[in-house]
Amino acid sequence: MPLRYEYLPATEAAQQELVLLHGWGCNREVWRPLLVLLRPWSNITLVDLPWCAPGVDAVDPPSLNGLVADILDCSPDQAVFVGWSLGGQIAVELAEREPDRVLAVVTICSNPLFVAVSDWPGMQARVFNDFRASVQKNPTAALKRFDSLQVTGARHPRQLLRRLQNLQRQPATAALLIGLGWLEALDKRKSLARLKQPQLHLFAERDALVPASVPHAMTTQLEAGSSVQIKTLPKAPHLAPLDCPVELHQHIRRFLKAAGELQERPATSSEPAKKDVAASFSRAAAVYDSSAHLQRDVGEQLLTYLEKWKEAPTTVVDLGCGTGYFCSELKSRYGSARYLGLDIASGMVDYARTRNGGDGDWVVADAEALPLSGESVDLVFSSLALQWCYRPEHVFAEIARVLRSGGLCVFTSLGPDTLKELRSAWAAVDSHQHVNTFLPSHELDAAVAKIPGLNMKLERRIFRLEYRRVRDLLEELKALGAHNMNPSRPSGLTSRRALQGMLRAYETWRTAGVLPATYEVYFGILEKV
Repeated sequence: MPLRYEYLPATEAAQQELVLLHGWGCNREVWRPLLVLLRPWSNITLVDLPWCAPGVDAVDPPSLNGLVADILDCSPDQAVFVGWSLGGQIAVELAEREPDRVLAVVTICSNPLFVAVSDWPGMQARVFNDFRASVQKNPTAALKRFDSLQVTGARHPRQLLRRLQNLQRQPATAALLIGLGWLEALDKRKSLARLKQPQLHLFAERDALVPASVPHAMTTQLEAGSSVQIKTLPKAPHLAPLDCPVELHQHIRRFLKAAGELQERPATSSEPAKKDVAASFSRAAAVYDSSAHLQRDVGEQLLTYLEKWKEAPTTVVDLGCGTGYFCSELKSRYGSARYLGLDIASGMVDYARTRNGGDGDWVVADAEALPLSGESVDLVFSSLALQWCYRPEHVFAEIARVLRSGGLCVFTSLGPDTLKELRSAWAAVDSHQHVNTFLPSHELDAAVAKIPGLNMKLERRIFRLEYRRVRDLLEELKALGAHNMNPSRPSGLTSRRALQGMLRAYETWRTAGVLPATYEVYFGILEKV
């Protein structure tokens, strides 16, 4: 059974892949405070570890070997693995088994041998055995006791405990005994000494679960140097990811930079700025529908892709809803479902809300950073919006994140042959970019291939609109808010001479008294497995 996980692409230029592994009794939500700091420069994979996260079990027989294989299946080909508590031991296990895939290891509040032996500090065996018996007898009460230990020593323990208990954890069950068994059995002391990858081990000064003598024992076990760092976070408890994310981020980034594991940032993109796209469509909201003939036709054809889907969704998202034109149709099809209209243009959202009603159903949102919980949506409908997202791996990762298992996304997007006649006519005049460019299908395929658990079917269709004059086409594009928004567009007003030259060049496309305008449209179906 595939693991529950999220893949979150960097919000800016990605310099590294990070895989974050939580500890026993917690889940992937523990990393949320750290994500806002990590995501600008790293792609992140978050994993819920079965038999360690409350209520997250797997159908397959539990084994550490199976868990390691499942983690690798949902991880990038190469990444830095960051593990907190038990997650740190598992990260070391992965690094030892797959040295070509694990570039570096970061452990946080993690003892390589959790239960004490004669030559190594840890939790006393008697205390551990008593705790295991309490988990077997009453998992809920035992987890509450464990939570209290995790926040012990924190500067604000009550606040931290409330945050921990609000991490959307499911009810605790006796299945947690399996993960507890791994915590007892794993001994990674010798493994750490054998690792060739750079290592950073962060400990907490006030950790009630990992003795203060462990960092010294680690220093003795390992030869600290440029590739192995052992540091202690002052005044921090065991629950460091929630308590001190800023300090963790600083240590992780400095370590990776010193280890040469941060890629150089690529050159600034020449894609249209999101604020320009949002502003352009906001201005067009009031007159958009009067010119959106193609948009209606394409959207109505996209609706037919839902006819074979017989599920009864509880939540439907209209991504890039625009004026909310398809709201009534989607509500009619799925009357019992909650409808959410999302668009990056605030003017469109305001217009849609006024036109369709429902204050809570309309949200200004970026498709590359959806303000929705993971696995909270059954169906995403998106017509002629995704072409304005030039990082498709971000969009598809977000769609995969919010879709429940078995969920569906149907979408349309424009391809690079869109308005080829207009592009050709301008090319006959100058070398500036006068027409928006859109991504080819192979880039969409490549983006989906990076997102585990997401399958796509793509179909290409050509739409041909006809105009008496080129100016009619230009006026329509302006009314739609879809005029040229590329940063490399010519500055200032186009000269009369250049405009006349373009109009003459476009006339060479005239057939049977009309001028064609081609739109290349991709129809896609995304399924979350």
